[in-house]
Amino acid sequence: MPQLPFQLVDVFGEAPFSGNPLAVIALPADRDTAELQAITRWLNLSETAFLLPPTSPEADYRVRIFTLDRELPFAGHPTLGSAHAWLALGGTPYHADKVMQQCGAGLIPVRQGRDGLAFAAPSLIRSGPVSQGDLEEACQVLGIAPADVIAAEWIDNGPGWLGIQLRDAAAVLAVEPARAHSARIDLGLVGLHPAGSAYAYEVRAIFSDPYGGLIEDSVTGSLNASVAQWILRKGCITAPFTATQGARLGRSGRIRIDQDIDGTIWVGGKTVTLFSGMTGEAMV
Repeated sequence: MPQLPFQLVDVFGEAPFSGNPLAVIALPADRDTAELQAITRWLNLSETAFLLPPTSPEADYRVRIFTLDRELPFAGHPTLGSAHAWLALGGTPYHADKVMQQCGAGLIPVRQGRDGLAFAAPSLIRSGPVSQGDLEEACQVLGIAPADVIAAEWIDNGPGWLGIQLRDAAAVLAVEPARAHSARIDLGLVGLHPAGSAYAYEVRAIFSDPYGGLIEDSVTGSLNASVAQWILRKGCITAPFTATQGARLGRSGRIRIDQDIDGTIWVGGKTVTLFSGMTGEAMV
């Protein structure tokens, strides 16, 4: 039996090995969730994506996205990485100007442009003010005082993000979060770069691993999508602009944000396959 195509895609990096890696495996048919979760845990990347034939007539492909402990309805860097991998495998979109991805969150358009791929930011599934208790819990995890927080909102488009805006990018980079927390938590930090900078703001993503520890993601598409929706609504900046993420991890993530006249926000960045091949016989 034929083995399965496998790619490791660097997403959002300005140069190779500077973004967020994604494993993408193309499957001819769906498989048991427990098996896909086990593969993801073994690969031990933040996320692994499994390409599948679409079940919607409007979609070019379907993708299932897994973290080390759960399946997500949507995630940003797996969306760009999956579209990149599907195109690299010879996929031909139904529409000349976009790829249509099917995932747990529905249909996500991914457009191809001069600067790479960009996905349309999905609607939030949870928004609005944060309770005092949730804010105090977040501040305890981050090692900051509630008075350090400029603004806080739920900006959850799937993973569960609680958005925290700090004074500026330097304050975001200075945060030293706890290494463990007793309950699951997903925090997105944002702080504006100085006026005149080439970049709009700095982003950091701090969230729970499957074992009670807290980890930081190098570049996070879903969080950047919801942060852009939040910051643009607040009127802090206008699109187009570029955000940065990953500096504390030695990465140079660059996330390009644009906005159409109808309000649609596009989240884009570079994608490149750094390793590719075929899976072993155990995957067949």
